[in-house]
Amino acid sequence: MTESTYISTMSTTPAPAPQLNGKPLRSKEYFDQRAASDMEQHLNVPERSLQESMACACRLIAAKQEDAGLSGQISARSARGDGLYWTLRFGLGWEEATPNDFIEVDGDLNTITGSGMANPATRFHLWVYAGRPDVQSIIHTHSPWVQSLVAARQPLVVAQMDMTPFYDDCAFLADWPGLPIADQEVVIITAALGDKRSILLAHHGMLTAGCTVQEATYLAVNLERAARIQVRASVFGPLKPVDGELAREARDYLLKPKVVNATFEHWFRQTQTIPSLVL
Repeated sequence: MTESTYISTMSTTPAPAPQLNGKPLRSKEYFDQRAASDMEQHLNVPERSLQESMACACRLIAAKQEDAGLSGQISARSARGDGLYWTLRFGLGWEEATPNDFIEVDGDLNTITGSGMANPATRFHLWVYAGRPDVQSIIHTHSPWVQSLVAARQPLVVAQMDMTPFYDDCAFLADWPGLPIADQEVVIITAALGDKRSILLAHHGMLTAGCTVQEATYLAVNLERAARIQVRASVFGPLKPVDGELAREARDYLLKPKVVNATFEHWFRQTQTIPSLVL
């Protein structure tokens, strides 16, 4: 066989299709649907009251984020509606929170149920709720890696898979409007958040807004992790964002409610190994 005949034969002979266990490759949609079905069957979470879920959120965020004193807030819409919200009473650290430490407040932060006062900075949560009926819970923290990123006035660059929950879903406020305890500052923050679920606030911190306490918490912990990745990776030079189509696919998968809730439970179980954090 001459060399030209060999090349011609090779070029017309199709390569065998890749197989695993005798089966051809299946579409990603197949595996996505299968994973969703398996999660629905196997990933069950405990039933808790809203206040119990908020206490769990506080404990795990404290364990994960080295909370900055009393500067953060957590809130959630009350099941009673009528512009009422639950929040941790001011004066307690997140690592101290128990279900009995939450108070119900109205749209002007007056205490309706329980005793104590809301953190005055919780006022900017009220504006987000007013403009976003999809939001059921809000978390605001000054976590250490986010502090570093926003002190440098840097928006998030989604450059790694674990950062993809924030692809096209993390706003950035480049100018600090001041301490958010009055209406003027919070109007600016709410406008900057827009329809996103997360925002980095330059010279300040972050806010996450979820359809559940679990989702807001999941976003808060992961946004701190994303900031850590970005700050560490930036020493190697400018970061290259991941491909947009692939980022959207990963974002939608990682934000599946079953994934969010299972992760929340895992993080909370971790806190139960720390004696001072056991509820």
